Amino acid sequence: MKAFILAGEPSGDKLGGALMAGLRTLHPDITFQGIGGPEMAAQGLQSRFDMSELSIMGLAEILPKYRSLKARIHQTAQAVLDMQPDVMITIDSPDFSLRVARLVKAQSAIRTVHYVAPSVWAWRPGRAAHMAKYIDHVLALLPFEPPLMQAVGMQCDFVGHPVVADPVATDVEADAFRNQSGIGDAPFVLVLPGSRKAEVARLSGVFGDALERLLKKSPRLRVVVPAAAPVADQVIAAVAGWPGDPLVLDPRGDDHAKARKRAAFRAADVALAASGTVSLELAASATPMVIAYRVNWLTFRIVKAIALVDTVTLVNLVTDTRIIPEFLGPDCTSDAIAGGLEAVLANPEAQKSAMALTMDRLGRGGESPGLRAARAVLDAM
Repeated sequence: MKAFILAGEPSGDKLGGALMAGLRTLHPDITFQGIGGPEMAAQGLQSRFDMSELSIMGLAEILPKYRSLKARIHQTAQAVLDMQPDVMITIDSPDFSLRVARLVKAQSAIRTVHYVAPSVWAWRPGRAAHMAKYIDHVLALLPFEPPLMQAVGMQCDFVGHPVVADPVATDVEADAFRNQSGIGDAPFVLVLPGSRKAEVARLSGVFGDALERLLKKSPRLRVVVPAAAPVADQVIAAVAGWPGDPLVLDPRGDDHAKARKRAAFRAADVALAASGTVSLELAASATPMVIAYRVNWLTFRIVKAIALVDTVTLVNLVTDTRIIPEFLGPDCTSDAIAGGLEAVLANPEAQKSAMALTMDRLGRGGESPGLRAARAVLDAM
């Protein structure tokens, strides 16, 4: 069996690595070609080009690189056609992967699977019907997505969210982190300003100002900042002027970086995070949170105009609550964020039941999502 598999950013690479491992478990003689990062490389994939070329977010950010992206789309589609795989699996990154799928389907009968359903419940619901013209099967991360895909003729399976398979630190490990970091029993806020350069640039200033306001009322509060490796230098420079004697967790060259990050998540009293799947990592660790995000003004206005939901945080969506406070776009101000953090610190238990329910609904306690996804792919062929 031959599979062409492609991912365009780290979260997709993680999904791809687990899916490839599951496919190999169920079908040991499978071979792969495609595009991916280190997680997929660990499963034997030799990426056709550096996946980072595709890690672009936001309408205004995509436009300057449109020509090079278009060339990569055509090159990748031709590679699929040359390979003639039994299945092509695209993972998230719809601006790239679905354009590849459309070109492939226009010139072949190759089976197409897309992993991560488009968020048609949030905006642009017509995408599902358009996508059905060239995608045969969708693997969904959220339990309410399959009916939306099936309604327009695509097969769709809920395969669980990868966060439920991630290890979570114990209370013992959390206490050890506090002691080894010199925090002790002081309260601390975990700050996660994003994994992309543009995110860090837009959020680091307002996050720092919010912390300054918060620490005036809570001077014992400490600050811990887990940095993503691609933006670690940028984060270190950005937090240099922050209050709270910030401790940056730099994963580069640290063999225990993932364990330290998990322990920090578990140990934190509250988290301030950029919008994204990190909210689910925090929920898995039962860490109360505040979500804040800024994007390019044009991107925000366009998305705001067509949004179908009033929240971007998955804990709120999965539980049909609005328990996680959000400060987005023009509401992403230092005063608002500081007030949100103060409120959560005053009542940290309020979010706990919603976070636990989220993990259960996303598949905690069942078969691993990677294996479920692999089984769904093979059963449908």
